[in-house]
Amino acid sequence: MTHKPLLSTIFACLLFLAAGCKDPAQNDAAKQSLPAAEVRVLTVTGQAAPHQAEVSGSVEAVQRATISAKISGAVEELPVTLGSTVKKGALLVKINAGEIPARVSQAETQLAQAQRNYEREKRLLEKDAATREAVKGLEDVYRVAEAGVREARSMLGYTMITAPFAGIISQKMINAGDLTTPGMSLLVLENIDHLQVVAAVPEGLALKIKKGGTLVVNVPAAEFSRAGTVTEVSPAADTASRTSLVKIRIDTDVGLRPGQFARVVFPGFAEGKAFLVPETSLSRFGQMERIFIVHNNTAQLRLVRSGENREGMVEILTGLNPGEQVVVEGGERLVDGQPVRIVQ
Repeated sequence: MTHKPLLSTIFACLLFLAAGCKDPAQNDAAKQSLPAAEVRVLTVTGQAAPHQAEVSGSVEAVQRATISAKISGAVEELPVTLGSTVKKGALLVKINAGEIPARVSQAETQLAQAQRNYEREKRLLEKDAATREAVKGLEDVYRVAEAGVREARSMLGYTMITAPFAGIISQKMINAGDLTTPGMSLLVLENIDHLQVVAAVPEGLALKIKKGGTLVVNVPAAEFSRAGTVTEVSPAADTASRTSLVKIRIDTDVGLRPGQFARVVFPGFAEGKAFLVPETSLSRFGQMERIFIVHNNTAQLRLVRSGENREGMVEILTGLNPGEQVVVEGGERLVDGQPVRIVQ
């Protein structure tokens, strides 16, 4: 009596397994019993597929200078504002450094004294009242005093910062009254009459770019799309990003401004064979992409991986072979292994 529950359980499991397991021949027979579906097919052939690569970049001025201070002091005058247009040599910043004019005055006084001593000693040498060594020593002192005056006047020139070329003030990092230190950035001056696009290009594409060649540049914000001339190609690739810097000179346009986003087009740099099928033949189930092919008048499900879409056609990267027939119409309700009839 105690074995009956165990025997009943085993018997139930055997019935369940018998119901769940089917003969493959029965499965094939079930598929063959499905009605033949009418489908249209497309024979797969490798087609030339020129890829068009794009690289992002930015519009920059060919002439661009960051104006920095060379001395410490307070900003006394700042006659320019953000966006000001300046000519070459125009005053940009005047720095108040009172010790520098005093140093100039001191150096000029020392030079005058050294010159008097040197000339007096030369006259005494003509009368044999001095030695040549004494004259040579005073001449050296005079030359050192001359160098001191030049140095002091150069320092005085650092208090008046002028524009190295004509352009506009695109950045302004100081205000009147601010204190400056050597190396401190004050302004950015850019010449927007001559513009270029600077892009970091993957090393594979950079090897195919030649100086003097042309590339199409698109600036969406300015609705600008024209060919530019490659002026510089970096001979070395960045070790972190594996890219090379490329500069492309472009025509000046009223809508272009430094800093705008740009795209550089590289057409025909990745030509090859691709399998193109209509988008309607591709179905997606989760992350899987599927198509049906016809083999011996039977539909076969095939998992594929797609690429770019091109005017109603989709590129199949993996999963297809040349010469196979892909179902392009009538595959919505197809079952793997279902008989099909190809219609024209």
